[in-house]
Amino acid sequence: MSADDLAVARQFLQALAAAARTGDHDGLYPLLAPEVEWRTPLRTLRGVDEVRGQPSWPWIAPRTNLHIDFEEKAITDHGGGRVVSDFREIYRTKDTGDLAYERERRIELTIRGDKVARYELRFDGS
Repeated sequence: MSADDLAVARQFLQALAAAARTGDHDGLYPLLAPEVEWRTPLRTLRGVDEVRGQPSWPWIAPRTNLHIDFEEKAITDHGGGRVVSDFREIYRTKDTGDLAYERERRIELTIRGDKVARYELRFDGS
């Protein structure tokens, strides 16, 4: 287990959560390797410039009427720069705080040096 890889992953996941809440993605880019592979069930992007060039980020865009929280279930360092985070997204209405819905998610990261070289989001947590 590499404490450095785990620290990079945690920093990235915190920046990703902030981007999901605010819609400001600028804090993510310095954490990405120039040749990052960014995979979601919706699309695959290659390179930080392609990631930055997305006109919208539907997989981490804030919803105007909902507040999002994240509940970390597990973060596991698999060695060789591979870190997996299982978590739950919890959406609540902004006006009442009532639960709107929840989603299980998994993010698999590959860390090289102090950067995220590969990001993969799985919607179902598996």
